Amino acid sequence: MTDIPTSPEQTVRVAALYRFALVADPASVRDRLQTVCDAGKVRGTLLVAHEGLNGTIAGPVDGVEAVLSAIYALPGFDRLELKYAWTDVLPFHRMKVRVKAEIVTMGQPNLDPARDAGVYVSPADWNALIADPETLVIDTRNAYEGQIGAFEGAVQPNTESFRDFPDWFRTEGRALLAQTGARRVAMYCTGGIRCEKSTAFLKAEGIENVHHLEGGILRYLETTNEQDSLWRGECFVFDERVSVGHGLSQGPHTLCRGCRLPVDEAGRASAYYVEGVCCARCHDTRDEGQRARYAERHRQIEIAQQRGQTHIGGAPKP
Repeated sequence: MTDIPTSPEQTVRVAALYRFALVADPASVRDRLQTVCDAGKVRGTLLVAHEGLNGTIAGPVDGVEAVLSAIYALPGFDRLELKYAWTDVLPFHRMKVRVKAEIVTMGQPNLDPARDAGVYVSPADWNALIADPETLVIDTRNAYEGQIGAFEGAVQPNTESFRDFPDWFRTEGRALLAQTGARRVAMYCTGGIRCEKSTAFLKAEGIENVHHLEGGILRYLETTNEQDSLWRGECFVFDERVSVGHGLSQGPHTLCRGCRLPVDEAGRASAYYVEGVCCARCHDTRDEGQRARYAERHRQIEIAQQRGQTHIGGAPKP
């Protein structure tokens, strides 16, 4: 896990984290974490639910460490799925700690991923697992994510949101298992949280031999040599990089500010693409008033960038 700034200007530490573990009193955890975040000048979002904790925070090194220490002190949170990054500008404008029914919304609040998740598979062992013809590999991300990159041979449910995954599995996914005769299922997502919860869901549906990629695609791309990799394409990420490749190098995609979906070089060459306004996917779904608002927002973002400032409309949303 890389935790070294790439330039002296990068003094803001970013930590993306999650863990499935029983939280008996989410409200009291929320209040405690909000206090620690505020004291350390840390900003971002943390979601707390009975099933665990999920979010991204950023701020001074000492402040972020204080928040992580407070989380580690919670019962069941002796370890976290944690990824660091560095930046020279604080990427969030406020700190929100929220109590939710689920830390990643699947619409299945009665699952217990802390107890019932499937088998963790390290990036080093992932290739052998998914290359086995008796393994059914399933991408648990959304359609637009799978369109720009996926593991070789993976099934794409092409869901619009993670809430759609249970219905997809109960119909098409279960039928695929019967059709292929696969003896096991291996699932993956960007950082690990969606595929981990998906294994608990499959087990609740009676599928026992389920596995998921520990640390998700990002850890695989960070630790796997490109010549040995079974990943094809780019991985969409929910920040200003938009997409990354092997070694987590920034990919060729930008973000359409109209529909918030990734656009590659060919998409930017389309006659329907207008920077900051729309792309070929969404150009005919926006009226003139919306286009004018988007254009003005883009103009304000450019002005802020020229001044070395961050505009609140410039960040993508998951």
